[in-house]
Amino acid sequence: MTERNWKAFSVEISDNIAEVVLLGPNKGNAMGPDFWSECPQLFAQLDADPEVRAIVLSGSGKNFTYGLDLAAMGGEFAPLMADKALAGPRTDFHDSIRRMQLAGNAVADCRKPVVVAVHGWCIGGGLDIISSADIRYASSDAKFSIREVKVAIVADMGSLARLPAIIGDGHLRELALTGKDIDAARAEKIGLVNDVFTDHDAVLAAARATAAEIAANPPLVVHGIKTVLDHTRSAAVDDSLRYVAAWNAAFLASNDLTEAITSVFEKRPANFSGS
Repeated sequence: MTERNWKAFSVEISDNIAEVVLLGPNKGNAMGPDFWSECPQLFAQLDADPEVRAIVLSGSGKNFTYGLDLAAMGGEFAPLMADKALAGPRTDFHDSIRRMQLAGNAVADCRKPVVVAVHGWCIGGGLDIISSADIRYASSDAKFSIREVKVAIVADMGSLARLPAIIGDGHLRELALTGKDIDAARAEKIGLVNDVFTDHDAVLAAARATAAEIAANPPLVVHGIKTVLDHTRSAAVDDSLRYVAAWNAAFLASNDLTEAITSVFEKRPANFSGS
């Protein structure tokens, strides 16, 4: 793997396992421009590195991630919300969504299995990323939320495409339509995570142990298993991602989106009007 100082990640490789940790730079490892640009590059390098046979993905600090960094990514929304934002800015926004979707796709398409260790909050874009992984573990303090509906956004980075195969349609609809928070026990019950461990150290140890078991197996066979398992659903996932990108390019701009973002920064409940 090419040596590089990543801004949104730290990476250490040992014993055929790459440990990837989400870094800030802002509170809660929120996903800003560096995350969306670096994630596809990083996982492409890990995929191509013959020394890497499995990957452990975790978050730094007290949380996995707060999801999309609204403050840092506000520039992506501004042209779409401008007066008379017609085909030009909508096309540019569509292209931005498709570019950002490459982050989850890179995790999902990586031939090296990805084991995620979640602790603390895993919100919005965090669900998109962990749904792209192969195996999900959580600490007992982990909390999950498909929060996009609360900020007037149709989740468009992969959770709506991938979670039906993980937690089923009914559980996904409940989480996506309400934006509610669930704890680790509920996440395990519905199959979002494979197992729950006492704390951050314990969940990391479990993820590393599973990654070591995978790394001990014949690597080309492991690649083959991932390819076969992904084959039947890859077309459906791609179709869903394309559709939601077009949907949000057409319909995301709204008074409710402005109200949602304003309410977040003013730290008050939003008052949606359906306009």
